[in-house]
Amino acid sequence: MVRKSLQQRSRRTAILGVTLTVIGLALIAAPVASSATTRSSPSTMRASAGVVGPDLPGTNCPAFPADNVWNTPISTLPVDANSATWLASMSSATTYLHPDYGPSGDPHAPYGIPWTVVRKNTVFTHVTFQYASESNRRAYPLTASTPIEGGLDRHALMVDPYRSASSAPCTLFETYDTYFHTSGRLTAGSGATWNLRSNALRPAGFTSADAAGLAILPGLVNYNEVASHVMDHAIRFTADCTQESYLWPARHEAGQNNSSCPPMGARFRLNASFTLPVSQCSAFCQTVLTTMKTYGLILADNGSNWYFQGTADTRWTNTEVDQLKAIPANQLAAVDESCLMISANSGQALQPTSAGFQTKCGSPTGTSGN
Repeated sequence: MVRKSLQQRSRRTAILGVTLTVIGLALIAAPVASSATTRSSPSTMRASAGVVGPDLPGTNCPAFPADNVWNTPISTLPVDANSATWLASMSSATTYLHPDYGPSGDPHAPYGIPWTVVRKNTVFTHVTFQYASESNRRAYPLTASTPIEGGLDRHALMVDPYRSASSAPCTLFETYDTYFHTSGRLTAGSGATWNLRSNALRPAGFTSADAAGLAILPGLVNYNEVASHVMDHAIRFTADCTQESYLWPARHEAGQNNSSCPPMGARFRLNASFTLPVSQCSAFCQTVLTTMKTYGLILADNGSNWYFQGTADTRWTNTEVDQLKAIPANQLAAVDESCLMISANSGQALQPTSAGFQTKCGSPTGTSGN
């Protein structure tokens, strides 16, 4: 596919040229305008089935249900048989993890991926997609004020907490290579939507705003979560070489004919025995370490090896970000999370407290190392 050749570029080497301001909770609401649809208040909207996870800041919308694979602990899962091979392909012996977010030198334009909560009266606009056959071709709440990531990727992430004529409350809209033209015309490379109260995955083989066909926002290191010292989901990251295959929950590959490289969707876990002293790793840093040991990282896109993504937020400090650069990649291992899968077309995962988990994945007691 043409999509593959574009995705294989080193798209996450750095985020440069961010021109939009991100404030407060890294939320920028779209301007108020006359609405073309009638939308209901989100205050009483809850999931009709399943368990709801913690709400995204500024909304009552979860980043998927609590039993979603992104939100499932993997600390006791077995190491994948391909772990050593995949680690070698990512230069793990000589590489440290790199937080792909933080201060940029411009206090109004931090590195990272911005996102926005959509205002109630925002007008939805149709987008022309380059990869239309794998995109959700519908109206998106994109406006001239929607924050767009700088650099090559130009992601736009929008959470709409309201019900519209064409979407459920708590719908996540994400686009890649996004442009708002002065004429009012909108174009993007691809676009995808998710009901954040559902575990449904995209159709098999479909891309999204990232190469793995996954949602971006639920895998970002979020300032509010880290500040609360509780981050209970996996983190998205990139690798320079990925193979021509994908693992659940990923839905799309954008790799090369090299089985030594990890597939999209591969999940990695920080060794439980790895530590950094408090003098070198503050509470913010320790929270991210704990998350990597408990929930791990999911390979979601092509880019620089071991770059992991976070929200663009003016509150990140150089100290908080730089401390995370002391994590050697050789302290991680790929884990086999296939036992968590309930359905190939759902992100719902067996939970460590369930009988099904104990039957398929083994006892959740204790913590597995590398």
